[in-house]
Amino acid sequence: MKKFKFELKKEDGKARLGKITTAHGEIDTPVFMPCGTRATVKTTNPEELKDIGVQILLGNTYHLYLKPGDRLIKRMGGLHKFMGWDRPILTDSGGFQVFSLGTDVRKKAKLMKIYEDRVEFRSYIDGSKHTFTPEKVLDIQDNLGTDIAMVLDECVSGEITHEYAKKSMEITHKWAKRAKEYTDKKKFDMAVFGIAQGGIYDDLRVESAKYINSLDFDGNAIGGLVVETKEQIYRVLNTVIPNLEIKKPRYLMGVGQPEDILEAVEGGVDMFDAIIPTRLARHGTVFTYRGKMNLKTAKFRENKTPIEKGCDCYACQNFSGAYIHHLLRVDEILGIRLTTIHNLRFMMRLMEDIRTSIQKGEFQTFKKSFIKKFER
Repeated sequence: MKKFKFELKKEDGKARLGKITTAHGEIDTPVFMPCGTRATVKTTNPEELKDIGVQILLGNTYHLYLKPGDRLIKRMGGLHKFMGWDRPILTDSGGFQVFSLGTDVRKKAKLMKIYEDRVEFRSYIDGSKHTFTPEKVLDIQDNLGTDIAMVLDECVSGEITHEYAKKSMEITHKWAKRAKEYTDKKKFDMAVFGIAQGGIYDDLRVESAKYINSLDFDGNAIGGLVVETKEQIYRVLNTVIPNLEIKKPRYLMGVGQPEDILEAVEGGVDMFDAIIPTRLARHGTVFTYRGKMNLKTAKFRENKTPIEKGCDCYACQNFSGAYIHHLLRVDEILGIRLTTIHNLRFMMRLMEDIRTSIQKGEFQTFKKSFIKKFER
């Protein structure tokens, strides 16, 4: 029996404080979900993630389907047991990866083809041929044992024409309708979210938001913005959000810069994910409330202070900037483990502060203060 509920607890302007209930626990929103692409958040373990304050992880359907395989994971007891994580998991549909990995740059060859009823693609691992349909993608996620599943959609860049964006949106809508019908038939335990698309075109975004909203999924997502400019992201959000159900969670997919999260929260978004904090960490860049810093640069060679004074993460509580600079410069794995732990804890602190500010009715004040310091 599905155990999924969203409670809207408080509003501060359009910013929302909420709670999602799943079979594996509760999630306070707004929430940031670290990406555990291949059943792990790179360089960290589950206990560290809990200590950091992570409430929910994101898994990648495309990668887990290819390796080790969703059926194997099911035989192992499901994704939670397989990776040793007993809190909620959201899995994407794999659609973004099908399209983003759909071209062999070296051979200039297409590795995928879209049809009205399916998408066919070749594995980036061994070139083997595979097919995703709206129904198959849900079955894969059901095998994984996820708490929140995403429907199959076509992801497009902002550079496409209005004509192609409309055609793509219509395919996404057909797939979403089939996914909803299949969900109702199968009565999955997992929650299922729809995804609104439409490129950068306001008329298509409104049409898509209204259509996806009408299908009555458990939640609604806004897709296709990870590759757009900040101005386009903010404009699309202002266009889409008024057309999404108030009493259901709203998920902005793949957008995770702190300033973008604040802008989206102000508009009424509840859920976020991005690889940005962990990817930047692996290159030595850390987030602080004073902005980003690259710890590989020479100015940190003799830095006696932690990455950020006042931060309660393991890295800041135990090590100097100079030590982490040294680890990064000599390519010691501990270096990127510490920067990853810091960046993830930064994101959790940011979301905690956002939730507190909404609870107090002070979100606008917090947002302005944060952006002023962060951009400086």
